[in-house]
Amino acid sequence: MTQKNSQPFSDPANTWNQRFATPGFLFGSEPNAWLREHAHIWATGERVLCVADGEGRNSVWLAEQGLAVEAFDIAETGVAKARELAAQRGVAVNCAVADCDAYAWPKATLDGVAAIFVQFADPDLRARLFANMVSALKPGGWLVLQGYTPRQLEHRTGGPPVASHLYTEAMLRKAFADLEIVTLREYEADLAEGSGHHGRSALIGMVARRR
Repeated sequence: MTQKNSQPFSDPANTWNQRFATPGFLFGSEPNAWLREHAHIWATGERVLCVADGEGRNSVWLAEQGLAVEAFDIAETGVAKARELAAQRGVAVNCAVADCDAYAWPKATLDGVAAIFVQFADPDLRARLFANMVSALKPGGWLVLQGYTPRQLEHRTGGPPVASHLYTEAMLRKAFADLEIVTLREYEADLAEGSGHHGRSALIGMVARRR
């Protein structure tokens, strides 16, 4: 019998493997709206990495736009679904099973990084993750990021129920001070991203460029 752990992300691989093992797509099979809105910053053939991409909804869509896409996730079940989705849609995505620390991060070679709701990360892991995302971008490369703000704890329509995992404008400005932040916006919207993100949500979106 498994004991209930008070730390919701203490065994992330097992947690996400179980969540992605259910039929269908937990967060839907269509791309995140913030990513869709801002993906025009990348040109055909450019190299983009999708961080913790789960079942592949974002990486597969970016590949459909003509980008050279890489993705990773800690959950084998999620990556298997991502590979199947890519095959069904006739595109290539270089998917890997890895956690954020073990992933073989490239250095200053990517045209883009997409980080959509990567809020499993506690502050220490988040600092390492954000640093790796920045260092992976080449000069002129773009980061597209979306997350939940602390007001999401009131909505409870998705995301971690842990305040320290949520984003504020001040926190993102500090974390990405080495980038040129072109867009940074807190807003509310109704999400319909599968059963995982559904309903009124407190969001923050950022688009930033490596100098």
